[in-house]
Amino acid sequence: MKSHRGDGESQGPGPPPSRSQQLLGVLSAGLLKVVFVVFASLCAWYSGYLLAELIPDAPLSSAAYSIRSLGERPVLKAPVPKRQKCDHWTPCPSDTYAYRLLSGGGRSKYAKICFEDNLLMGEQLGNVARGINIAIVNYPKTDLHPPIDNSGPMTKFIQSAAPKSLLFMVTYDDGSTRLNNDAKNAIEALGSKEIRNMKFRSSWVFIAAKGLELPSEIQREKINHSDAKNNRYSGWPAEIQIEGCIPKERS
Repeated sequence: MKSHRGDGESQGPGPPPSRSQQLLGVLSAGLLKVVFVVFASLCAWYSGYLLAELIPDAPLSSAAYSIRSLGERPVLKAPVPKRQKCDHWTPCPSDTYAYRLLSGGGRSKYAKICFEDNLLMGEQLGNVARGINIAIVNYPKTDLHPPIDNSGPMTKFIQSAAPKSLLFMVTYDDGSTRLNNDAKNAIEALGSKEIRNMKFRSSWVFIAAKGLELPSEIQREKINHSDAKNNRYSGWPAEIQIEGCIPKERS
């Protein structure tokens, strides 16, 4: 059988590249690798330089936290308000005394008397009892009268107050049942307008002064009667309070 090779059949492989061509290819590939390594090194060095300039003195952990927190929204915290004397919302002027009277409310809400940030009567002191609690202040001296059922000693205590004394009165539970007429007269003589209106378990607070005039803008008395429909506590009205600032130089 005879074979025949047409004109379209492929020819055999060409001659191999010369030695100089092979050497040139190797040099080109090596040069490209060197350029790439140098470029990558420059990029890494420049990135480190920028980081060092941005956070020069911070440790690495702090730098990482700073970068992470760049996109976080800052949280603004309001400063803690400074506590005022007798828990006032605003401070009293430096030439005045701060006071706060709080009646009792229910069985567990005891009456309180605070003067110049000193708790004179309160549950913490264990000197509050059922009835009218009285503190007489002739600063810096303070006399306390825990309530008792007999109005006689209370009347004498009020009448014994020294001139230019301040008298603070607050009720806990009921202060009216055993209050006789002599006691009412003694309190009324100090300027009370509500002592004769007091009813069973009325919440009542009163500030008075003996032998001097209190500023007219001071709220001196407040009362809240027991009402079955409106009582905050079962059988008791809500506690009430008055607070203010009394001038140190009193006429």
